[in-house]
Amino acid sequence: MIKSFRSKALERFWWKGEARRVDQRHTAKLRRQLGLLDVAKVPEAMDVPGWRFHRLGGDKAGRYAVWVDQNWRLTFAWSNEGPDAVDVDYEDYH
Repeated sequence: MIKSFRSKALERFWWKGEARRVDQRHTAKLRRQLGLLDVAKVPEAMDVPGWRFHRLGGDKAGRYAVWVDQNWRLTFAWSNEGPDAVDVDYEDYH
């Protein structure tokens, strides 16, 4: 289950369907990715062909990412308290 968001725009998109600050080209894919993330029991559930799931390193160690488009990624951490995604973000981190 998704427990928390870093991105307020992504949070509004997920809960209210409001895509004001989300690139319109990404909405369908983000909806699929967030849907899977919401039911995932382990981070590796996001390892879908074409999504380029990977662990992040450096100052983002402990987080995971899946590819949305070009430099855009859906990033998240995994809770130690249960099978939950936390601090979910939509970012261009390159």
